[in-house]
Amino acid sequence: MVNLQNLFQDFNPSKFVIFACLLIFSLLFSLRLDNTIQWSYWVVFTPIWIWKFLVISGSIVGSYVWFRYPRYRLEGDSFVQYKAMVITTSLHLMLLVFDILACDNLQTEAHSWMFVFIPLMFMSIVAIGFCVWAIKNERSFELELFCSVNILQFIFLALRLDNVIQWSWVIVFIPIWIVMCISMIGVIYAIILAILLSRSPEIIRDQRRGNLTMAIGYSLLVIPMLIFEVLLANRLDGDNHFKYSAITVPLFISLFTLTLLSFGAKGGNHWWFGIRKDFCQFLLRLCPCLQEYGNISYTSPQSSSDSVNTPEDSATPTKQKLKKVPIEDQQKVVMPIVSIDMPD
Repeated sequence: MVNLQNLFQDFNPSKFVIFACLLIFSLLFSLRLDNTIQWSYWVVFTPIWIWKFLVISGSIVGSYVWFRYPRYRLEGDSFVQYKAMVITTSLHLMLLVFDILACDNLQTEAHSWMFVFIPLMFMSIVAIGFCVWAIKNERSFELELFCSVNILQFIFLALRLDNVIQWSWVIVFIPIWIVMCISMIGVIYAIILAILLSRSPEIIRDQRRGNLTMAIGYSLLVIPMLIFEVLLANRLDGDNHFKYSAITVPLFISLFTLTLLSFGAKGGNHWWFGIRKDFCQFLLRLCPCLQEYGNISYTSPQSSSDSVNTPEDSATPTKQKLKKVPIEDQQKVVMPIVSIDMPD
């Protein structure tokens, strides 16, 4: 039996969609660069269009629920989550403009790459302010951080693609090398920490397993990404003649790792599509067959009224469960006190 409660616990559907779409797009794009497939770039970008469509439609539905039912705004930190959704949607709209211009330029070569990268550069500048807001409100900001730290890399790429600068691609990738060096330091730290904690008798088994999983996940994410960037830079400089589909294999490993890590990534915004609850609870309520298949009972920590009963409980709703009564609460037998008077 598959325990769906453990499978979807802390599941982040937003990250799963993004990384899965990027994985499929990377495969199609590499095959198109190798001329293995002769599809139009508009078709190759289909996973990107699906990703952006889900973001925009989810934001529209969430906004409709927000304005249609004002009472929902009083639930916990709904205002912060809704504002975070609006910020994320605005970033994705700017990213969508870049995707459309890049796809059109790859197909027709009608624009300069500096013009194509303008939305991405503007998004990187705006993302700095969004990072500050996210820190103040204790929200995650992976996309904002990625864009803000790579603004110089975007400028170098645009200038190099337009042949404004004739630098080697290894030099063009200097900003990304700096980011990857910092990431490698983090990976080494995670590995050393996992080794030290694995030999500490004061650490419980779950913490050891969590640190080991984190170290392995970071290693499978950063190291293949670094290998991919080195191979790509050498391929663009003409130092090797590997196919792009072979060069992107390490990238596939990194994206596949990110897709798997989305099942334990926590977080997520409850206002996407206006579901206003944990995704696992929403999925089990929407598809009771999953609950029956997994034979589980899931209860959200937000409210006890949204709990989902197990199939055994729903099949016999009138049957009351036997509860163990503590010894202190059990009725005690009271014996009469017998007083025997002794004669003087």
